[in-house]
Amino acid sequence: MAHSAHAALHGAGAPAAHTPWYKVLYIQVLIAIALGIFVGWIAPDWGKSFKWMGDAFIALIKMMIAPIIFCTIVHGIASIGDLKKVGRVGLKALIYFEVVSSVALLVGILVGEIIQPGAGFGADVTKLDAKAVEGYASKAAADSTVAHLMAIIPKSFFDAFATGDLLQVLLISILTGVVLTGMGKKGEGITHGIDAAGQVFFRIIGLIVKLAPLGAFGAMAFTVGQYGIGKVIDLAWLVGTFYTTSLLFVFVVLGGIAAFAGFSILKFLAYIKDELLIVLGTSSSETVLPHMMTKMKRLGASDSVVGLVIPTGYSFNLDGTNIYMTLTTLFLAQAVGADLSIGQYATIFLVAMLTSKGASGVTGAGFITLAATLAAIPGNPVPVAAMTLVLGVDKFMSECRALTNLIGNGVATVVVSRWEGELDREKLAQVMAHPVSIGTEISDEAPVSPGDEAAPAPKAVAAQ
Repeated sequence: MAHSAHAALHGAGAPAAHTPWYKVLYIQVLIAIALGIFVGWIAPDWGKSFKWMGDAFIALIKMMIAPIIFCTIVHGIASIGDLKKVGRVGLKALIYFEVVSSVALLVGILVGEIIQPGAGFGADVTKLDAKAVEGYASKAAADSTVAHLMAIIPKSFFDAFATGDLLQVLLISILTGVVLTGMGKKGEGITHGIDAAGQVFFRIIGLIVKLAPLGAFGAMAFTVGQYGIGKVIDLAWLVGTFYTTSLLFVFVVLGGIAAFAGFSILKFLAYIKDELLIVLGTSSSETVLPHMMTKMKRLGASDSVVGLVIPTGYSFNLDGTNIYMTLTTLFLAQAVGADLSIGQYATIFLVAMLTSKGASGVTGAGFITLAATLAAIPGNPVPVAAMTLVLGVDKFMSECRALTNLIGNGVATVVVSRWEGELDREKLAQVMAHPVSIGTEISDEAPVSPGDEAAPAPKAVAAQ
């Protein structure tokens, strides 16, 4: 594995260079997505019958997320051996998350006010079918601030693994890592065992991800078959505005941050193209979480930063979800003719900042957080029932949410690693020089686990 990584890094002997095109994962996923759209369009009922394929792939990935995050974070904290450094990295990550998340929320508000995607829609609130969104509204009603905080605490240590709640897994992982660090040599044996378990889980993911084309096909066939392409056309202005806004955020905001960190956002996107296409097909950024961690390490980010920033970012750094929350809220307000005050805008911003933390990259979670945001606006100018206006196209926007979230977390990892002075700039420059050839197809080999001794650790280069 070390030899193949070394060869890929120097552009020689890269596996992808000699792989037939039909065996390249991202090409397989592209073909699967196209076929899924075609089947769902031509034969909607048949397309809907493939829903199980997308659900099965996501379920296979999700069953491994909790143990992988646990092993990675515990090993990362224990290997640092300095709790002050753990706290420092965590604080820097949270500061970065909150600043960029705030920018994303403001971008959604500004674009909504400038473009006015819901102006002239003329929706009659008395004729909206509230029953269509009752499930989302009830879940949002139960998500108060106190309930949100209490939900972070699992019923038991193992309940977090059973439910797969990322925030709960983060809590027990951090506690375990801190305790093992304080145990000294006594904890080294346990840490080694957790690291070995992590290698097993990463290799299982390496096998599962080969099914990505089937998962992408099933998910896209069902989506188009269930909602129809016509739904997108009916609300194309909102969908187009959201995609355009997300693209501008990626290339302008994240692109500017990437340039400051010393790399090109375009080359970075080329480097993670496989992961982007899988997320496009499945609408969930969780499906590629393990491989994003592996690729960020290959990019030059330190193990300790990757182990803390990527998993935490899946709950605290959801740029795409933040843009969706404010932009869609303004669209609905404009669609029903509501005139929002400055105070109501401030409430939307603050509530969206809080509720988005629980989305965790899960398919459809953005719709629940949207309901929570609408319900919290003083005076209830936009009834939760207004969500029925976007119910049919939310699935099409969830892909863009997940893609933006994924890109944002990748950029955050490099930035925090540079901020901490643990970014291997030489490796970053080499990888960015040839992102396509170096971006080893994730189906070609099992991912490098957190403590894989065969993979050379990146050398720390002080940030300038």
